[in-house]
Amino acid sequence: MTFKFNALYRLGAWGAAACMVAICALVALQVTFRLVDALLVLVGMRRLGFGITGLSEIAAYLLVGATFLGLAYTFVHHAHIRVTLLLTRLPAAPRAWFEVFCLLVALILSVLLGYGLIQLIQESREFNDVSSGFLSIPLWVPQTVLAIGVALLCLALAEALASTLRIAIREPHRFRETTATDDSETH
Repeated sequence: MTFKFNALYRLGAWGAAACMVAICALVALQVTFRLVDALLVLVGMRRLGFGITGLSEIAAYLLVGATFLGLAYTFVHHAHIRVTLLLTRLPAAPRAWFEVFCLLVALILSVLLGYGLIQLIQESREFNDVSSGFLSIPLWVPQTVLAIGVALLCLALAEALASTLRIAIREPHRFRETTATDDSETH
């Protein structure tokens, strides 16, 4: 299956990767600070006391960002966990329609989630909600990242639904070949 907005999904994946790299860098920096303090105490000197205030809070927001920004990319590259025990046993035409049904349910749930996130962002901005940690991060910032990730997933689901529906109506016997992963399309 070819996705027209693959560049957007790839951009989301790069955002997810940047979040993961940021988590690794922050944790490595914090560990380095603690090691330096431990070595200074070991040789009889005073601690420097460096540390990253609110590291766990920042890492949690970055982890959520990495998860949601990567949703669309993992979906279009068939990396989501799917239970296909029933699906693989169906003939091609019913399998195509069952796939249409599943994609439609996933799209509806994702749109509802996106709608709820947009309302949450509006409320957070209206009431100036901030995180309860040391840093007081405006909550609309990480919530916006969530909404972007869900929007990308909705777009990917809509593309997959349109393509699968077209196949289910026109050529249901070709459903298996069309939805199989083709390495030439993903790179």
